[in-house]
Amino acid sequence: MSDWTVTRSPLPRRRPRALSPLREHLRDTFWFAPTAAMVGVFVVWLVAQELDAALVRSLQDDGDYGTVAELLRFADDAKTVVSAVGSAMMTFIGVVFSISLVAVQMASGQFTPRVVRLFVRSRITKATFAVFLATFVLTLLVLTSYDSTSDPRVTTSVPLVQSVLTLVMVALSLLLFVMYVNGTLRLMRVSHVIARIAAESFRVAALMPAAADGGRVPGLGPVTAWVAHDGQAGVLRDVHIARLVRVARKHGVVLRLVPRTGDFLVPGTPVLAVHGGQAPPRRVLRYALSVGVERAFHQDLGLGLRQLSDIALRALSSAVNDPTTAVQALDRIVQILAALSPRPLDAAVHRDRRGAVRLVQPVPGWTELVDLGFAEVRACTAGAPQVTRRILAGLDDLLLLAPPERREPLRRHRELLRQAVERVAPTPADRAFALSPDRQGIG
Repeated sequence: MSDWTVTRSPLPRRRPRALSPLREHLRDTFWFAPTAAMVGVFVVWLVAQELDAALVRSLQDDGDYGTVAELLRFADDAKTVVSAVGSAMMTFIGVVFSISLVAVQMASGQFTPRVVRLFVRSRITKATFAVFLATFVLTLLVLTSYDSTSDPRVTTSVPLVQSVLTLVMVALSLLLFVMYVNGTLRLMRVSHVIARIAAESFRVAALMPAAADGGRVPGLGPVTAWVAHDGQAGVLRDVHIARLVRVARKHGVVLRLVPRTGDFLVPGTPVLAVHGGQAPPRRVLRYALSVGVERAFHQDLGLGLRQLSDIALRALSSAVNDPTTAVQALDRIVQILAALSPRPLDAAVHRDRRGAVRLVQPVPGWTELVDLGFAEVRACTAGAPQVTRRILAGLDDLLLLAPPERREPLRRHRELLRQAVERVAPTPADRAFALSPDRQGIG
């Protein structure tokens, strides 16, 4: 293998984006987009109502009462349509909600409960709910704008612009409904779910800061103070990197994060080690760590491999018995590990504008990532030759791509898989077949 010349396609490297805990929280919630849409449509309705009133006043000032009377007749016909739209939108909302619940239930049972987060963060689902609710609210508001009088001389408002706006919202709702059904059906297919997980993993890796000094963490000196976690117990979801770098620069210290993203924090345990000075006041570190009930993708390098491994394990269980799905998950596991193989791991170093190290953030090492991707799947796959062949092919590819110092865990998993197959396969022919590398499993 050492005779080959390998050209790697490195991950795109960008400046680490400052984390906004509020932004990430809103992306993981379902209430914000519909609420914002209803508030927005109320503002738009106020503007449309003023336009309609200004149009009627202009016609009355010009003495064009005939046109006002025609608009009143149009408004009477449009009122029936608006009323029908208001009733139909509630039915559409119920249908969309039912489809979402069924899709989430099926995905959670077939893949892993952790993929439910993909449905919660789905933009098309949020947009569909938001537009449907906004259309329903708009119809109610438009109905309140109809004037009870039919005299063109005393009428104050004819909801012409509002009626047209309602029809536009209905057309947008129908378009989004078609897109929503298509997007939901895609998310119920395992190949698209696996691809989404892989894409999130690559995004996390791309946001890691570029390594300096050959990927080595500079000497930090002795620990001068500790900062304990004084919030609620939960999983460390992500870290406000920009805030911690600013605090460390202001106080002239280096902060080292003790837990990794995804660790469970208990109140009183140390979360930050301070090097080179006194610990910053707790008030300036407020909101620097985001703790929740489940892991998030934003800075968690191992979450994608965890989810892919869970999908493969669920597929290999006796209740499902779907080795092809396990092979699809292994395809992405190998892809992620291949992209990470040349990158410095173990720690991410964040610097201030002058280039001084201000924050050291632990990340999973290469051995840990390889074990996360292969250990549990390998332990459950000795009797599935399609999967063993795919694992061997993936390990061979990674042995070709990985630097020499990172090949030992790959060789270890290859040897452990060989031993497991030899214990399970009854004949030499079966063992030879199960231990033949194949990128398609059984092509």
